[in-house]
Order: sequence, then structure tokens, then C-alpha cells
Amino acid sequence: MTFLYNKKRSHTQGVKIMKLKNIAFILLGSAIFAFGLVHFNMENKLAEGGFTGITLLLYFLFGIDPSISNLVLNIPLFFIGWKLLGRTTFVYTIVGTVSLSIFLWIFQRYGFHIPLNNDLTLAALFAGVFIGVGLGIIFRYGGTTGGVDIIARLVYKYKGVSMGKTMFLFDSCVIFLSLLTYLPYREGMYTLVAVFVGARVIDFLQEGAYAAKGATIISEKSDLISEKIMTEMERGVTILKGIGSYTKRERDVLYCVVAKNELSRLKSIITSVDPHAFVAISDVHDVHGEGFTLDENKQPLHE
Repeated sequence: MTFLYNKKRSHTQGVKIMKLKNIAFILLGSAIFAFGLVHFNMENKLAEGGFTGITLLLYFLFGIDPSISNLVLNIPLFFIGWKLLGRTTFVYTIVGTVSLSIFLWIFQRYGFHIPLNNDLTLAALFAGVFIGVGLGIIFRYGGTTGGVDIIARLVYKYKGVSMGKTMFLFDSCVIFLSLLTYLPYREGMYTLVAVFVGARVIDFLQEGAYAAKGATIISEKSDLISEKIMTEMERGVTILKGIGSYTKRERDVLYCVVAKNELSRLKSIITSVDPHAFVAISDVHDVHGEGFTLDENKQPLHE
């Protein structure tokens, strides 16, 4: 009984630590996002998409502080986040949205000028990278900054469409509205570059976080290969039954998922057992389970 209590207590403490870690990274992502928005978008009069783009539109047209409009615009979406995304994501969304407004306020008043000599190409690239990295980190650790982030997360959850693609669609609509109101066409074109770069960075951080390699192996010595993979690499192997289209013979087909840095070792093991084995390597995204997101005791790994 004591053992079960200690195990449950240890698991609870682990979950708390992970939640605190997630919140810390959401704060980091918000800081990076706000830094890019203030020092590259606002200083170079570049627009942005989504609700952030609307806050910039209000700023350039009416002088309304983005740190204030960001909170006001997101209040209705907080309720959507609570109903559809659950308690934890709702808390992370509150943290992300409020911290973004706080960092926007800080960087506007205590930031520093980055001299780019009116080079809008550099401004657009750095804006896309900073905003993409900031949002990518926030998404990676389960948070949002409100606005279109919530909508993009819902679309990803229920439709499987990447967040970057969904945000790019919304961003384009807001940028078009900015072009009709205050944004010159030249800055508008550079804004599209920044938004595209940001979307790609978000997708890379989202899909590349658990990126791995999947190996399909066909060999006459499949038993030896699977045994060596399990003993030497401590990776699981799934044995599938296959039938050759030409020979009509039934044989075992091995499938194994490994981290990218383990691929060369996997190939070496296969070659050492059967140099003539057929091996097909494919990219694997969003890997979950033991060895990737869970340890041997089925507990979450620290990410």
C-alpha cells in the first residue's frame, strides 16, 4: 500500500514539474514572439496576420497599444478555449496571452533599436523567424497566445491540418485588410515573406519535435536482425506478415522506428546480419510512445 502511495505521489509530482516546465517555455516563447513583433514588425512598419495583425492595424491607424488590444480582442475566445480545449490548455492560453501582452508592453518601453538600414528583406526574415520560433515553442508546450492560435489549434486537433497552414490562411486575410487600410504594397509584400517564413518555422518546430525515421526491413534473417536491434539499440521491432507478389512466399517484414541520430547504427546492424536485406527508410513525424514520449515505466519523459 505504501509503495502504491509513493508511486502515485511521485507521478503527481512529476506531472506538476512538467506543467511548470511547460509554463516556463510558454513564457519564453511569448518573450521571443513579442521581441520580434516590436523590434522587426512595428519598427519597420510590417503587418502581421491573425489577431496580432489586427492589433497592429489598430496601432498604426489609431495608436492603440497592442498590449492592450491583444487582451481585449482575446477575451471572447477565452471561453471557446475553455469549452473546447480543456482546463489545462485554457490555463496555458491565459498564460500565453497575458504574458504576450506584458512582454509587448516591456519591449515597447524598454527595448532597443536594431539598425537594419531600411533593409526590409532582413526585417521580414527576422520577423518571420522570431515570431515562428516564439509561436512554435508555445504550441510545442501546449499553449496558445489566443486569437487565431486557438482556432489553428482546434483545426489541428479535429481536422489534422497543420497549425502553420491554418494560420497562414487567416494571416493572408488580415494582411489583405491591412493593405486596404494603411499598409503600402511594398511593405505588404515583405509582410507576406515574414508570414510564410513564420509558418514554415512553426511547422518545423511542431512536426520536427518528435521527428524520427521508420525502417521497413525484409530479410531472410529477420529473427536475427530484430534480436540485435532490441538488444543493442533497445528499440522495439514489430513483425508483420507479408507475401511476395512474384514468389508468393510468406515472409516476415520488420518495422522499427528510431531517432534520426540512431539511423546509421540501425543500418550497420542490418548490414552486419544480412548485407542483402531490403531496407526502406521513411520520415516519421509526431512520434508518441515508449522511447520517445514515455519511459520504460510508461511515464512521460521530460521534453
